[in-house]
Amino acid sequence: MDIEILEMAERKGSFILKDSTPAMANALRRTMLSDIPKMAIDKVEFHLGPIMVDGKEYESVTPLFDEIIAHRLGMVPVPTDYELFSPQSECVCEGEGCPNCTIMYSLNKIGPCTVLSGDMIPLGNSDLKVKDEDIPIVELTDGQAVLIYATAVIGRSRDHVKWQAAFGVGYKYLPKVGIDPDAADDPELLEVIDVCPRKVFEDKDGRLTVVNANACSLCRACERISRGAVTVEGDDRNFLFTYDTDGSLTARQVLDVAAGIIAEEAGGLAEQIEAL
Repeated sequence: MDIEILEMAERKGSFILKDSTPAMANALRRTMLSDIPKMAIDKVEFHLGPIMVDGKEYESVTPLFDEIIAHRLGMVPVPTDYELFSPQSECVCEGEGCPNCTIMYSLNKIGPCTVLSGDMIPLGNSDLKVKDEDIPIVELTDGQAVLIYATAVIGRSRDHVKWQAAFGVGYKYLPKVGIDPDAADDPELLEVIDVCPRKVFEDKDGRLTVVNANACSLCRACERISRGAVTVEGDDRNFLFTYDTDGSLTARQVLDVAAGIIAEEAGGLAEQIEAL
């Protein structure tokens, strides 16, 4: 089994899983979706009662229930650094909460304004600002204010979707598109270019040519109109993966961590089999 990287941007990646099986491809997909540990806000404390700012009293109230605001804060991408933080279950504080396993944010805003995710201020380390600062949280009118303390911890999306680092993780059999060389010069075959919804083919000097086989969706519309001159099949030993991240981890980190988790679990299973 091998991996060929096609694209690896900050929040988007694509690669080919080579010489593998559908079972392994599905295991990798499920691991990327459910088992990648990342930081997310898990506890939110709201100040109750009036809030005094510059001698003026503001009411600690918003148009939304506190539960809705807490949910929105939980979905805000929080930067994740495995070297700085560990899961609470593995921390020396034994889950009590300390700088080794938690990030504390404060949110203090007065109306009228739109409270944004960027208004969350990390306590102690300014490098831990949230990744997307323009996510709207709640609208405050004149006389309203919020004072919130939120705590982020490491978790996995198998427990809650707020800990999901990768999104839109999908794969397909690697497309294999062929053209009968004896028919490639047939002018009528160029109709395939307009029929293909994924722009797989181009006209090069009057000859039908495959220019982007990986984009093929395996719909086989080209096969039907070409009367067999064009063939399409999926390679069940090679898989084309695409995915995005929420920014809490880079696309490369997601892939590396997922591969590491699968390797560790496979090693553990092998040891159990040997013990039997």
